Amino acid sequence: MKQHVVSALVENRAGTLSRVSGLFSRRGFNIDSLTVGETEDASISRMTIAVTGDDAVLEQIIKQLGKLMDVIAVQELDPASCIRREIMLVKIRVDEKSRPAVLEIVGIFRSRVIDVSSITITIEATGDIEKLEGLLLLLRPYGILELARTGLVALERGSRVLAVPSVPAAPSLSLSN
Repeated sequence: MKQHVVSALVENRAGTLSRVSGLFSRRGFNIDSLTVGETEDASISRMTIAVTGDDAVLEQIIKQLGKLMDVIAVQELDPASCIRREIMLVKIRVDEKSRPAVLEIVGIFRSRVIDVSSITITIEATGDIEKLEGLLLLLRPYGILELARTGLVALERGSRVLAVPSVPAAPSLSLSN
């Protein structure tokens, strides 16, 4: 089984998230990560859904999502041709001895210190899942006190876009007598 990333454009209105997550629940599919945010058009949101399963599971998910009224467009994002990122906030326990080592790790991973106290450092890290997991691996021995992750966001590389399908113009009506 592998992780698939599905991108969907949906109507930005109350209940849409509930209907999408309900579909996953009813079908017994687990969502690894779900990120939702407004697009350049305030009436449309983009959902990035990470789900683990085989190709048959993915096919079912895409078909079922496509049937929901609030879903405008849906597609799987190919890992080889998309950009994936996640933001992570991590609060680490530090003392005078461990602080320099933690700061060195933060620098190696091009992360940022965003809060400091006498016994903690909170960092912000952005990157792909592998980078963030590597950072956590090195920070665990110091004591992770809190961790928050945004979930995956992803877009196709290059000029390929998930777009709203164009609706054919309605025929004009002539009201001549």
